[in-house]
Amino acid sequence: MAEKSILTKVLAAVGTALLWFPILATIAISVAGSIRDRAFRFDWLMPVELFPVAIAGGGLLTWAALQARLRRVPIGWGLGGMVGLLAGGQALAVATGLASGETEPAGWLWALVIASIVLLLACAP
Repeated sequence: MAEKSILTKVLAAVGTALLWFPILATIAISVAGSIRDRAFRFDWLMPVELFPVAIAGGGLLTWAALQARLRRVPIGWGLGGMVGLLAGGQALAVATGLASGETEPAGWLWALVIASIVLLLACAP
């Protein structure tokens, strides 16, 4: 029983670290780039580009929650929200031509795609 408890703790710690890695890496690289270039640098798409790392972390966190029988529903909703918002935002960008550059990145459609990215980050369990 103690081994299962240790495994659950390790899964939860590694899963949480991987889940937060895209956000923390974006901040760290932005700070380093801004200091180096002496100008503000921020790649706001980096968390989406590193999304597979977050999903791997979410999977480990879900595994830990299932083993511990704790917080399964909030973690499941958070992970489902992340995946749904990513897919929805990408589908909207492709359907409107924002993804290909066919449409100028401005207006309410652009704001909606950006909002899906912001909400995706807010859904991280």
